Amino acid sequence: MTKVFSERLAAAVRAKKTPVMVGLDPRWELLPEVFTEGKDPSDRASVAEAFELFCKAVVDIVAPMVPIVKPQAAFFEQYGPVGMLTLGKVIRYARNKGLLVLLDGKRNDIGSTAQAYAAGLLGEHSPWGADALTVNPYLGGDSLEPFITAAKQREAGIFVLVKTSNPGGGLFQDLVADGKPLYRHVADYIASLSAGLGGYGEVGAVVGATWPEQLAELRVAMPNSWLLIPGYGSQGGAAKDVAAAFDADGLGAVINNSRGILFAHRRKEYEKYGSAHWEKAVEAAAGAMIAALAGETRAGRLK
Repeated sequence: MTKVFSERLAAAVRAKKTPVMVGLDPRWELLPEVFTEGKDPSDRASVAEAFELFCKAVVDIVAPMVPIVKPQAAFFEQYGPVGMLTLGKVIRYARNKGLLVLLDGKRNDIGSTAQAYAAGLLGEHSPWGADALTVNPYLGGDSLEPFITAAKQREAGIFVLVKTSNPGGGLFQDLVADGKPLYRHVADYIASLSAGLGGYGEVGAVVGATWPEQLAELRVAMPNSWLLIPGYGSQGGAAKDVAAAFDADGLGAVINNSRGILFAHRRKEYEKYGSAHWEKAVEAAAGAMIAALAGETRAGRLK
């Protein structure tokens, strides 16, 4: 088994024949009743226990179907120490089920603080054990260096925010400097880190499915970077919107879906399952996304 993260990701995507990433964003008010019944939502320990049981159950469902999951740290951190313990348990559980784990924490700082973030969060043998991490680039290149160094040393990956999926992201990301928008400056810097590679490097980029034209532009601008694409499903992104993200072999991008899969039992098309059979709704929603990407993008070429 190859050790380099970019190659492990490619192997996992090929093995499952899909680039679908399932986001683990547990929300108390949306959980199936079996996890909340009789529990006090003001009791952090009870909520953390419900989150752990729910996320582990989701992992059991999707592990045979997809290559990677993305726990969002904030949904666990908001419950304090018990929430953070749950996050650690979920990461380890997913890894033990054979999934790659990308921790969505959007971390960064300067100097020794960035080094501490990288040391704590990146790599199989770090305290958190994540295979990859999302990173904010807006403190500059020196703030990214500790993450890049740790990623190389620990055979992990990072995904740098370039063009985020939220409607307000353009307030700063689209500002023009020296004749091109800020997001292109970030993309060009990321591309320079992987220049000359024959394949994909350890530094990837976050580009939202909600900006199809910019996604196509950025795929060309960063030919050696894996793309993490949020915004599919609940935020409005569809298979046709991410078609430009893939290379000729159907690799190069992972497409995240969180609420649309986790809480599929609340979606109209899966309401027949109801809360009592929420697992079937999760499986059906994940299967539908896999089929859509295979049918409408080059992900259908995966072997």
